[in-house]
Amino acid sequence: MWSGGAVSSPQPLLRSRALWGTPLFPVDLRLGPFSFSSPSLLLRKASPISSPVRLLRPRGSPAALAATAALVQDGGAAALVLAGAYSLVRAFDTLTERNLIERSLSRKVVHVLSGLLFMSSWPIFSDEGLIKSVTREGKPEELLRGPLYYVVVLMFCSVVFWRDSPVGVVSLAMMSGGDGFADILGRRYGATKLPYNRQKSWIGSISMFIFGFFFSIGMLYYFSAFGCFHLDWDKAVERVAVVSLAATVVESLPVTEFVDDNISVPLTSMLTASLLFGSH
Repeated sequence: MWSGGAVSSPQPLLRSRALWGTPLFPVDLRLGPFSFSSPSLLLRKASPISSPVRLLRPRGSPAALAATAALVQDGGAAALVLAGAYSLVRAFDTLTERNLIERSLSRKVVHVLSGLLFMSSWPIFSDEGLIKSVTREGKPEELLRGPLYYVVVLMFCSVVFWRDSPVGVVSLAMMSGGDGFADILGRRYGATKLPYNRQKSWIGSISMFIFGFFFSIGMLYYFSAFGCFHLDWDKAVERVAVVSLAATVVESLPVTEFVDDNISVPLTSMLTASLLFGSH
């Protein structure tokens, strides 16, 4: 029994301190960005006694961890885009081989979907990506014309505009959706030809304007929902209508033998949209 003499062991002193609210050991429950401290355990400032238990924390600087996360994100997104591109092309190739769909229609459907799906994948990247296209008649030399231009424009818009500018979004939407549906509907229902270009039809040009306009508005809304940019929608609708009209007029001109639509349409859209949207 302790009679009030000198303390021969620090144990009673520690117990007496615990009675006043100081814990035997400082409590530090931390895990990642979260922390927990109980008022019942920490009634007063803990003494500088080091905790015998230390929780493990991830090694590496925040910058290194962020770079690793970005790398994993881009790798997963690239794998997803490549798998989707391969599946898309393979599916329509199979339909063409089984004579379930015409080759010209298959090419244009892939033309429409590949550009839009490629652009839709931008928000899941922290960097760039790329997908493929197909030929018109299955001839290898055609890869040096329309499909090559198509992929080059996709890459150009990715590098120059990316997801931060409505200019690239509208340009790709006009090339993919507008020009794609102009060819699909023009071939099937375009009996009435344009007076200045017998290779193009009224229904094709009308489809170019309508589908290009609505695909552009839809993609702008899609990117706005991700917070890539913010638009005054009243003005944006008017500007997209002007871009669609300019692209439609250029697509209808008899210059296909000299300039491919996959160059003239997006180039016209880029120039017009740059003037209207500015450095948005």
